[in-house]
Amino acid sequence: MAFDYAGYQPKGDKKNSEFFNEFRQRIYERRKSSGIEDLVGNMKSLVMQVEPGTSLATMIELYEMTPYRHTASYIGDTHKFHVLHSRPVFPALILMEPLSAAFEEYITRVNRMYPLSRATPHSRYVGEIYESVSNDEVRKALEDQAVRFEYSGEVENPFYAADGFLFTMPSDFTGNRVGYSGLNFNDPDSLGLGGRYALTAADQAKLDEAADFAEASGVGELLLGVDHMATRILAADREDAILEFLTQVPYYFWGAYNIMDMNSSTNVNRNGSVMDDKLSPAKVFTANNTPSFVNSFENKPMPTETFVRNYGRRMHHIAIEVQDGDHAAGEKNVDFVVGTLKEKGVDFLAHVVGECKDEPNLKQIFSKHSKNTILITEYVERCHGFDGFFTKDNVAALTEAAGQDEQFKHGQVFD
Repeated sequence: MAFDYAGYQPKGDKKNSEFFNEFRQRIYERRKSSGIEDLVGNMKSLVMQVEPGTSLATMIELYEMTPYRHTASYIGDTHKFHVLHSRPVFPALILMEPLSAAFEEYITRVNRMYPLSRATPHSRYVGEIYESVSNDEVRKALEDQAVRFEYSGEVENPFYAADGFLFTMPSDFTGNRVGYSGLNFNDPDSLGLGGRYALTAADQAKLDEAADFAEASGVGELLLGVDHMATRILAADREDAILEFLTQVPYYFWGAYNIMDMNSSTNVNRNGSVMDDKLSPAKVFTANNTPSFVNSFENKPMPTETFVRNYGRRMHHIAIEVQDGDHAAGEKNVDFVVGTLKEKGVDFLAHVVGECKDEPNLKQIFSKHSKNTILITEYVERCHGFDGFFTKDNVAALTEAAGQDEQFKHGQVFD
């Protein structure tokens, strides 16, 4: 049964404008009439870029902290590409590494604008690729709706205009791209990323060691897949960012909740065609309620906008779902995973929040920012069939913990 986009009533206590409510429905209608509803499917791959020389360290981190495993590597004109998979039905991950530290593009230009992203000018979560029936038809439909795409010869990284791929230009509201492709991401040789090459024996041994840790410790089998990903944006861009995203993919606005203690809102968008978010993970946007330039009147916390002021509009964290259950002596699986990773040297922000006793609930925690990807990894265990998406108390605690780790001391303003 098709999801009833028009009839769905969003959840939450965050009030949206009449503009947002009107155009959300009009976007759903236009997606159907323009064909986007039929042309674009589930998320097929995540895409991120790291500093030259750090892709191996990043993959080791992914092996230890996520279910992703290396499948194949390629060298293109400007980048190395590593393709990783978790399960065949879940989105793949494409990890890009510039061949030269001197490579310049949008990512390096925007990263150098912000004080806490300048040290890693090449590192950024890029966006996602969604299944496409026809890139040409998607381009035609969305260009008629003022969506801008990359063209060959107009972008420094040729991957964004390669055969079989279609990428938007970075969003003015989020900095993220949306990609489309009809290629088979479970067959990385078909993606045309460049010449295939084998990792050195020494590099492969390091990955094997990380895989052995995940298997022997019991952590690996408990990490299921990507549950959601969250981008932090400015207060004034919240509604525009959501509507832009809904224009480009067949997701729906699930709802938004105020996190009053942290002066922010959490805005969730989900794919209506899947029963399991891990098949096409939810996209979350978080933004201040009171923007920084007037917040001094009320002096509320503002960790969400602080992050944007220090790092720019960008992806903040990716959440991995932990299999629900008790590991031993009543310890929940997420507690076991976190404890084991701490022993391995992974740093976390604060402690696991939420309780899972006899009632449906959530337990969650944030890692510290990865030095390789600048992303936080969240672990979330949805206990006893919890059917919501999040709890406000948990989000407030996680937001506060992250905010304390994302400050930039400048003059008399410590944010």
